[in-house]
Amino acid sequence: MVTLTTSPQPLWAAIAQPDRFPLTLELLQERLKTPLQSDGVRILDLSRLTIDLRPENAAFRDQFYSLVQGQLQRPGSPVGLDLSYSQIQGEFKISQLGLRAPLYGQSLSPIFTPAEQTQLQRDRRLLSRLSTLSQSLLSTSDAGTPPTPLQITVFRGPLKLIQTRFTGLADFTNTFFLNRVEAQSVQFAQLSDWSQARLSQNASFAGATFEREARFRSSIFFAKTEFTQSQWRGAVNFQNSEFQATANFNQALFQQPTNFMRVQWLGNADFAQAHWQDQAIFTKDTFNQSFFLTDAVFEKTVLFREAQFNRPVNLRGASILDRAEFGYTGFAKGAYLNVPGLRFDSDRAKIIGNPGQISRVLSVPTLQGNENLLRELVRNFRRLEQIPDANQLEYMRERLRLRELRQQLVGININTAPVAQLVNVGFSKTQAEAIAQRRTLQPFRSTADLLIVGSVDLATYINVRDRIIAKEAAAPSLEALNRLSAGLSWLGLSQLLLLTRYGTDFWLIFGVGLVASAYFGVLFWLVDRWRRVTPKPILPTLSETVWVLTLFSALSLWGLISIFRAADRPWLTIASIGALIIPVPALLTIRLYKTGRYHPLMDVSYFTEEGSLRQLRILIGRLPTIPRFEMFRERYIPLLWDRRWSWLNYFDFSLNNFLKFGFNDIRLRDEHLPGLITAIVWYQWSLGILYIALLLWTLSRTIPGLNLLIYFK
Repeated sequence: MVTLTTSPQPLWAAIAQPDRFPLTLELLQERLKTPLQSDGVRILDLSRLTIDLRPENAAFRDQFYSLVQGQLQRPGSPVGLDLSYSQIQGEFKISQLGLRAPLYGQSLSPIFTPAEQTQLQRDRRLLSRLSTLSQSLLSTSDAGTPPTPLQITVFRGPLKLIQTRFTGLADFTNTFFLNRVEAQSVQFAQLSDWSQARLSQNASFAGATFEREARFRSSIFFAKTEFTQSQWRGAVNFQNSEFQATANFNQALFQQPTNFMRVQWLGNADFAQAHWQDQAIFTKDTFNQSFFLTDAVFEKTVLFREAQFNRPVNLRGASILDRAEFGYTGFAKGAYLNVPGLRFDSDRAKIIGNPGQISRVLSVPTLQGNENLLRELVRNFRRLEQIPDANQLEYMRERLRLRELRQQLVGININTAPVAQLVNVGFSKTQAEAIAQRRTLQPFRSTADLLIVGSVDLATYINVRDRIIAKEAAAPSLEALNRLSAGLSWLGLSQLLLLTRYGTDFWLIFGVGLVASAYFGVLFWLVDRWRRVTPKPILPTLSETVWVLTLFSALSLWGLISIFRAADRPWLTIASIGALIIPVPALLTIRLYKTGRYHPLMDVSYFTEEGSLRQLRILIGRLPTIPRFEMFRERYIPLLWDRRWSWLNYFDFSLNNFLKFGFNDIRLRDEHLPGLITAIVWYQWSLGILYIALLLWTLSRTIPGLNLLIYFK
């Protein structure tokens, strides 16, 4: 990867610098007498000058501040200051030019217009509270000495700093700018301090260069703020600041640590293509609107600990080369991390977040082009031993794969579909004809190639991309086989996702087993105890029926609760269970009762139990029928019908047959047994084999120790 070291120069930076003239007292007085008009506002023109404010030129410096301040503070319409293309030598203090106003109290200087007073009042109360608190904490004066009244500097007119160069300290602290600030391509050779500044209208620092430390601590930006293509070569501090409108930092370059801790982003925060060469701190920030980090590069650690995201965060195409931490981060409903195309290598970098939560806010819309990303994210969380997060990402990957399989089954192939079919999908006739013409020259390799066709716009592509595919034409027989293979893969994968969340949730597969075992337990009890009504009834007692249905309801309810808590689409999961366990046994049972039972041993149970011992057993290897060897046959006796607890044996047999686990070994007898009952039992046994495989697979992926043994052997 090529590391970005310089930011592209903006257009105005490429313009040749004009000649600067030294500012003398006579030239200053002449410029102050002839202000310029810009957008209906008078502006003092001090552009294209070299202004010497160094200590050795103290006499001129004092007169400069005095004369300029006198013009800026004149009553009436506000007067702006234009220092564009000038060079300021020495320290520059905006407090020597602005008007001092008290932080609190209702009295404001009559020099302010009603509109200015309204703007100023918007922030005075908050600023007063913060300053009073700071003074109470930091004051070293005696307890009986009243505090010194706090004031702020108010700059009424526009401030223009286009391509201005400050060679010394630039002090803009504790200043309320009531008008716009235009500082495109401004250069700060030393410390630039904007702490506790208030910018009431649009502020532009596009293309600005901060060669040393830049401080914007506790500042408030009331309107749109531009830092596009800015270069920050020293440390950056925006701690406790507030952006009430859109803030653009796109294509910015940060070469030293940046501190955006506790910043309030009330509008969009745009850091697209920004580049951090050192640590970036967004701890405890609040993002009320969208946060754009598209194609951003983080060479070192980026921290979002305890941040709050109320809208999606766009990390499309971003690069994380070290560590990204999202610990204790809050995501509002509908907020997530959009990470398609994220460049991330789990061998060198890592993403950290709350276990079991961070993976649920990662979003990838399509599998194509993101297979490697998902694989690296899974490896990342496995290395951190955050098994639930790794499993959740694998589940996300397989859901995307399922969507691709479905699209292969029902999608329209843009390489073979006729024009009329393309129109039905959503293309216009002109677009469909252009697609047909383009594919005769070269087949489409992916659906994204549609954007190469001139008449197909992005909106149309987004509208139809889920209903189309792009693959080479094949013979009809081969196409049918491909569709059959895709259909079987789709069916199998959909069952894995619905019944086990692709082996990532034990409670889901546990709930499935409970529901299935309870259902077959009732079914076995029914076919064994409810045999005939006439001429001699063979029926269960009323109390036995009540107990069976009660246990069935309890087990089913337990299983359903587990399914609804664990499954993403519980109703589809229940429908999938029903499709597996209901139709075949129901048809066999109906056939059994329709045919009737006429055989010996009608008043003896079809099920037998091993009478030699009773113990808790794992019966994975045993079959549902008793052995034919005579000596073994003597050990099995029919279930007793004349005991109150005998109905429990049917649920025990269902557990034996399905979960391969039970209290006692219960099997089918091998004499005078209707084949339909045998078919029902063997059907459940077959489902049980598949279920045990899924259960063991799920356990291997959800038990951390066993999981590590498998993946890091």
